[in-house]
Amino acid sequence: MDLWVKSFHIISVIAWMAALLYLPRLFIYHCGVPAGSEQSDTFKVMERRLLRAIATPSMIGTWIFGLWIASLYDVWAESWFLVKFACILAMTGVQFSYVGDVNAFSNDKNQKSERYFRIMNEVPAVLMIIIVVMVVVKPF
Repeated sequence: MDLWVKSFHIISVIAWMAALLYLPRLFIYHCGVPAGSEQSDTFKVMERRLLRAIATPSMIGTWIFGLWIASLYDVWAESWFLVKFACILAMTGVQFSYVGDVNAFSNDKNQKSERYFRIMNEVPAVLMIIIVVMVVVKPF
């Protein structure tokens, strides 16, 4: 059973990371088109579908299977796990900020710049690196 839970956790994480890395790319391109244009409407559909069909379900799966694994191995007090958990909380915060961005774009009220989204595009990648190091190396 442990291996099934781990497998579903990894699948969820991969899908979630793909969405978190692609969504800000869409925002960057969306910033470059006029509000109300056909291109803008296309980006709105892409962003909404990516968020609802991939990002949110995979985030939920990541949380469910991750907490299940943490319970199976009782790692709650391990230092590496606490760092990983903090990064997962930050990643979840990034997801929620993207929800706000999707809503802003869908209402033609985005106030954030292309540069902002270029920076935000790197945040999940940095968090992912820290998480992988914590899980694999367990440096402390």
